[in-house]
Amino acid sequence: MAALLGIFGSGGCGRGIVPFAQMHFVRSHGNGARVLFIDDRPQSKEINGHEVVTLSQFLCLPASERFVTIAVAAPHTRAQLWSRCEAEGLQAWTTIADSSIQMDSIVLGPGAALSPFTAIGSNVRIGRHFHLNLFSYVEHDSVVGDFVTFAPGAKCNGNVVIEDFAYIGSGAVIRQGISGAPLIIGTGATIGMGAVVLKSIEPGSVYVGNPARRIR
Repeated sequence: MAALLGIFGSGGCGRGIVPFAQMHFVRSHGNGARVLFIDDRPQSKEINGHEVVTLSQFLCLPASERFVTIAVAAPHTRAQLWSRCEAEGLQAWTTIADSSIQMDSIVLGPGAALSPFTAIGSNVRIGRHFHLNLFSYVEHDSVVGDFVTFAPGAKCNGNVVIEDFAYIGSGAVIRQGISGAPLIIGTGATIGMGAVVLKSIEPGSVYVGNPARRIR
C-alpha cells in the first residue's frame, strides 16, 4: 500500500500548494505515493490531475500512512479543519518548495506550507500549520505562533513576535523590532494588503494603510 497525502482544500490555496507538495511527498515516500485533494463539498472528481475526495473517503482509502496539509488561508478555519484531522489520527505534513530558503537555527512546527521563493531568516521560531505564501519572508530573531498566514509578498523584518491566528495580507511590511523589545502582532490580528506596520498591533484588531492604522 502507498502513502497518501491529502491537501485539505481544493480552492486557490490548495491548487497553489499541490504542485510542490507532489514533488516533495513522492521524493520522500517513493513513486507509489499519492497526493489527493480533500474537500467537504467537492465540485468535481478531479482537479489539475489530482483526485478530489471527502475526508471520510480519504480515511477509507487503502494506505500505508496518511498525512494531511491544510490548504485554507483563513487561520481559524485551518485550525478547525486540523482538529478534525487530528481526531482521525492523521499526521501533519510539512511541505516546503525547493526554492524556499531556510537559514540557521530555525524551529518550524508541523503542518507548514512554505511556497516557492520564500525565506526564513536565522534564529526564527515558528509554530504549527504556518502558511508562508509566494515571495514572502520572516527575518531573523522573530517568533511566529500557531496557524499564522502570510499572504503573497508579506514581509516580516527581524525581532518581531506574531501571535497565534494572525493574518498578514499581501504586500504588507512589518518594521523591524528591537532585540529585547520586539514589535508584537497580537493574537488574531489582521494586517491588510499593502499595510506598513510601524508599531505593535493589538490582539483581534484590523490595521490597514501606510502607516498602518486601526480600523476596528
